[in-house]
Amino acid sequence: MSKGKQSDLPTSLKQLAQTLQSCRRCPLYRNATQAVPGEGPRGAVLVLVGEQPGNDEDLAGKPFVGPAGMVLNKALEAAGIERQKAFVTNAVKHFKFEPRGKRRLHKRPNAYEIERCCWWLENELRFVKPKLVVALGATAALSVFGKPMPVGKSRGKILELADGLHGLVTVHPSALLRIPDKASKEAEMKRFKRDLLLAKRFISQPDA
Repeated sequence: MSKGKQSDLPTSLKQLAQTLQSCRRCPLYRNATQAVPGEGPRGAVLVLVGEQPGNDEDLAGKPFVGPAGMVLNKALEAAGIERQKAFVTNAVKHFKFEPRGKRRLHKRPNAYEIERCCWWLENELRFVKPKLVVALGATAALSVFGKPMPVGKSRGKILELADGLHGLVTVHPSALLRIPDKASKEAEMKRFKRDLLLAKRFISQPDA
């Protein structure tokens, strides 16, 4: 992850979110409505990192308020995790899309865009100092771990990160929305909930 000069570093989450609106670190700002900062309390023990804002998030300026957010909320509730006590954010802060008539269709960020946006996530983690960072999907995992982390091979275990943090890889909730078969969707939702239950058990453990 790239570092800014110490004198350039924001001094609070609020200032970080304000500064984010003038970000020009990659070209994605040109077409997005706005940058979408993370949301949640400083000092949250759990950080949830998605890929990027979608259409709903781009318009609202808040993370995970669209259909994928509804799936996430349902799974968090099932796992006994209060979303308002977690810090929810994305690896990439601007919505990347391609126009299709009046619609704006999600387009996956590339490696350059992910790398350029790491600075913002790095500073969110610097302020929040969570016990666990949950990477929702491969893009988030690449940003959090700094290397490719295939979800199928990486999920289901607590992994060490730098600076004393720990990480957990699982699917992005939008992937569940794309499963057409009802039985397969229910099975994958159960796996997603199991991953979040593992996160719940880890953050509930007393600190050593």
